[in-house]
Amino acid sequence: MTEQNSISRRDALKQFVLLCGAAGALTPALPAQAADLPHLSMDDPTAKALGYNDSSKAVDAKKYSSHAATQMCSTSMQYQGKAGEAFGGCNIFAGKAVSASGWCQVWVKKP
Repeated sequence: MTEQNSISRRDALKQFVLLCGAAGALTPALPAQAADLPHLSMDDPTAKALGYNDSSKAVDAKKYSSHAATQMCSTSMQYQGKAGEAFGGCNIFAGKAVSASGWCQVWVKKP
């Protein structure tokens, strides 16, 4: 009788899954940086629908009566950028970076 040094498919699959899991655990998760995100255009259909403007100072006060001079993306609950950054992510405009000094109708003060 000859001795076989073979491995079963089930054992091979288990080892493969463990190897993939270990590789995933060792790979650092790198969050997308605001610099990596494309900047939101004021011509974007969603931006237009929500009255987004790159500059809170340039918002039409007659058209958007709820706007106040102190309201900017950087002070909004939806803004994901860090203090001092010119652009940052936004929960409303996923995958796009908004201007920290911008504004839209969804502005809600950070707690």
